[in-house]
Amino acid sequence: MKLRFLTSAFALCAAMSMVAADHVMDIKTTKLGAPVQSTMYGIFFEDINYAADGGLYAELVMNRSFEFPNHFAGWDISGKVMLLSDGPFDRNPNCVRLAPSGHSDKHTMIENHGFFGMGVKGGEEYRFSVWARVPGGGNATLWVDLVDNATMGDDQKLGNAGVEVSGKEWKKYTAIIKPKRTFDKAHLRVWGDSKVTTDVDHVSLFPVKTWKGRENGMRQDLAQALFDMHPGVFRFPGGCIVEGTDLETRYNWKNSVGPVENRPLNENRWHYTFTSRYFPNYYQSYGLGFFEFFQLCEDFGCEALPVISCGLSCQFQNPDPTKPGVHVPVDQLDDYIQDALDLVEFANGDVTTKWGKVRADMGHPEPFNLKYLGVGNEQWDYDEKHGGFGPVFTERLKKFSDALRAKYPKLKLIGTTGPNSEGWDFDLLQPRMKELKVDLYDEHYYRNEKWFLSHGLRYDSYDRKGPRVFAGEYACHGSGKKWNHFETSLYEAAHMTGIERNADIVHMATYAPLFAHVEGWQWRPDAIWYDNLNSFKTVSYYVQQMFATNKGTNVLQLTMGKKPVAGQEGQDGLFASSVFDAQTGEVIIKVVNTSKQSQPITVNLTGMKGERTAEWIELRTEKGLDAENSIQNPELIHPVPGSVKCAAGKKNTVLSDELPAMTFRVYKVKK
Repeated sequence: MKLRFLTSAFALCAAMSMVAADHVMDIKTTKLGAPVQSTMYGIFFEDINYAADGGLYAELVMNRSFEFPNHFAGWDISGKVMLLSDGPFDRNPNCVRLAPSGHSDKHTMIENHGFFGMGVKGGEEYRFSVWARVPGGGNATLWVDLVDNATMGDDQKLGNAGVEVSGKEWKKYTAIIKPKRTFDKAHLRVWGDSKVTTDVDHVSLFPVKTWKGRENGMRQDLAQALFDMHPGVFRFPGGCIVEGTDLETRYNWKNSVGPVENRPLNENRWHYTFTSRYFPNYYQSYGLGFFEFFQLCEDFGCEALPVISCGLSCQFQNPDPTKPGVHVPVDQLDDYIQDALDLVEFANGDVTTKWGKVRADMGHPEPFNLKYLGVGNEQWDYDEKHGGFGPVFTERLKKFSDALRAKYPKLKLIGTTGPNSEGWDFDLLQPRMKELKVDLYDEHYYRNEKWFLSHGLRYDSYDRKGPRVFAGEYACHGSGKKWNHFETSLYEAAHMTGIERNADIVHMATYAPLFAHVEGWQWRPDAIWYDNLNSFKTVSYYVQQMFATNKGTNVLQLTMGKKPVAGQEGQDGLFASSVFDAQTGEVIIKVVNTSKQSQPITVNLTGMKGERTAEWIELRTEKGLDAENSIQNPELIHPVPGSVKCAAGKKNTVLSDELPAMTFRVYKVKK
């Protein structure tokens, strides 16, 4: 019995040793690998899910200049209200006349609903502004109320102010309203003078407390969330809106700069794309425009990466490039190329240049120091089996490239390999990016769990002599579970270890999409969600943040049995990467356990000696793999800190730990 017990115990110990041996990782801490670019982890913005108007852009009034096709969309009107087209702004000509009703008990009024209502906080200040005139001369009074239409009390007013208007000329007037209590579905009412006709235009309401206190500012909590991601690069303004469904609705950056009152409305392609989630009053005011994007990049200390139209409207919606009027012919691209050249001048030009002066007049005489420019979003070429239309995108890209490199040789150009991570179109475009000598090319992949778990070695085999890679849009879209839940976010973390391990070839990566309003979404795996007053960060957000705040300065080789730890056979669902941070003197190890069992790991830190303490931070949940954060429970899943002792081995320092099932953990060890 005793011998049998000892034999069984020995077999069990041997089996445990074999399991542990399979999870022994080696890091050469003295051999620094490729630099990790400052741009490695960033953010990508597109105006989908009410990301701009109704989201990051803090304006509370929808259709503030009455330029929607339905000119009173978002407004209720009563009394004598008339639409005119002789307002003070040539690109937003509409305005509204408020005339006395002729009866003391009949009131002329316009009431704006905002974006799913207006979220206001009790005791905070809100800046109302309006352009107004008294067409007949003299003086008039506008009364402005923030109201709660759902109240059962005697008075719907949350707060109010009066505005004294004088003279026949258009002038801007402002007033401060301080609501007496918090309400998430407020409306804004503007009452006309009971005796004098008044004309109004560009009716606006902003919280005074915007990001950096700017009048045409960003919502404070959402901008802070972006800042807290510590992005290295910011790609904007899209996405498919760069292309537009047609050429008329492409994003035109020149319309997004200059006085905000004179930026023309643009149709947002996302209001009609999904008939299952249809938002017919979803437009782009351009209040959040290229100047504001550049400002945010400056605020965040990251590189700006604007993307411009190459003259192709969305190829998904317009598959025939020979159809007249759908795409710009190659021999008629001069205006589009000039737009690209002018954009660089706007960002970097001296104040004596045409577009540099526009920037200076907006309050920023110093250049923004733009270094990167993307040409086209998800365009592609065709081969003989798929339409036979030839190099539809790359022939345009070459024209842009030739012109931009001739005038701005230091500017780094970014092409694209289309909407797919593999397949005939990707295989066609990838070598063409090398032929055109772009600096980087933009890869997009929204894929399911199986793809993310099976592509851990995606970048290990890439051509090191080719252009560098920008993973510009990616997210794990669960099979039948296309929303932000823990499991898919964990697989994104696993994938990102492969991005980090290949920092010599991958220079940028940005998760997508970024924002979503809980009442206005069309695309559910987003990093940050919000309603009119509150916001929360998803697990995907925290994954991005953990990589960005622990990106280090150089890759360190990390292997298991001389192989990369990338979910390969025998690695029991483990993914891992490591970097050294020359600024803090830390070795940083990222390990993801994608298996349903805990895994013992041992990390030999070659080049280090003696005992150490490894500080760690992890993402894990005991609420189930479908668990997610929400407005009601914003911190259900969030990074949690801890530590583990590292032992002194014979020749190195040894980190031994038990990594729980379905866990992402970042270890930091002082060298």
